[in-house]
Amino acid sequence: MAITLQESLRALFYAPFYVALARDAYAAEGVAVRFVSSPRPGDAACNVIDGSVDVCWGGPMRVMQAYQQTPGCDLVSFAEVVTRDPFLLIGRTRRPNFSLRDLLGMRIATVSEVPTPWMCLQEDLRRADIDPAALMRVADVGMADNVAALRRGDLDAVQVFEPFAATLLADGVGHLWYAQASRGPTSYTAFYARRGLLDQRRDEMLRMVRAIYRTQKWLAAADGEAIAAAIAGYFEDVPVALRVDACKRYKSLGIWGRDPGLPRDGYERLRASLVSGGFVSPGAPYELAVDNSLAATVIGEDPPALDDKGR
Repeated sequence: MAITLQESLRALFYAPFYVALARDAYAAEGVAVRFVSSPRPGDAACNVIDGSVDVCWGGPMRVMQAYQQTPGCDLVSFAEVVTRDPFLLIGRTRRPNFSLRDLLGMRIATVSEVPTPWMCLQEDLRRADIDPAALMRVADVGMADNVAALRRGDLDAVQVFEPFAATLLADGVGHLWYAQASRGPTSYTAFYARRGLLDQRRDEMLRMVRAIYRTQKWLAAADGEAIAAAIAGYFEDVPVALRVDACKRYKSLGIWGRDPGLPRDGYERLRASLVSGGFVSPGAPYELAVDNSLAATVIGEDPPALDDKGR
């Protein structure tokens, strides 16, 4: 029986997962995977818990949220792929010496579609001795509308992911002020499933993690053009030049991990952000919500990178 694998939302920073699908990395490891999408990001963890899907890729944030809200929760993150924050602050003017304190007194719009981008940014502000409540912030509007407002001059800066950033930069109406990846490791996306599934179907889960590790090795050696070409079928509405620019930027920022291990420092930085932002309290401990045993096994095996034929 195939493993049902769910994406939480469609985003360019998930490129390694789409490369694995496009290049048949799972089939190369002898595991059948059925790929589905979650109707809403917030439903993803619920679908795993109720058995509608087997495995999801998404934030450890969702795992911590589930432990907060669901008695008897047994979700576990078991292979990290996006190891740094992929969100960016784009401003209307050039600020080569930008600091977070520059945001005071400015009109800034933050991401409303999912909670993690703002949770992480507000923690950055706190660590810079800035009260997040002091910002003139639009918090309840979608990224597309925020981008339009920036173009009109109604905002000074927007928090976005790619390809919104690439589009603004290419059009000359936006400038990169702050890449949230620059703070360092912040666990952003991993596979997660119910702990019982990892035990019951361990061989298949091991094969999935091996496939992702081989994909990560392929990405580590690939340039932006190759990555953009590999994921083209999942982003047909994004012009090639923007897709390439976005992939180059994400790779240069180091957002994609080189192996599937989920490190404690990245998890704890995310957890601290969610706690300080009031999203969870105290947040699921690393030992409860993370299982690195599959990752450790495949890292020890040191399999080859996927070749150009997905083998």
